[in-house]
Amino acid sequence: MQVTIGIKHSPRELTLETSASQEDVLAALAGAATQDVTVSDDKGRKIFVPAGSLAYVELGEAAPRRVGFGV
Repeated sequence: MQVTIGIKHSPRELTLETSASQEDVLAALAGAATQDVTVSDDKGRKIFVPAGSLAYVELGEAAPRRVGFGV
């Protein structure tokens, strides 16, 4: 699932791919207003968001779209 994180006072956003569920990502970011947040992606990178810096979070689809003619 693709996660896009907007940071206050920053023109760029953070985008990462993770195999975590939407509920897991939302639980990790739930206290972002009062505590620092660290999120890991599928490549092993860790993204650190300081407390109070989170502007928005955009979560991709829970299940990837199927492509092709297979059933």
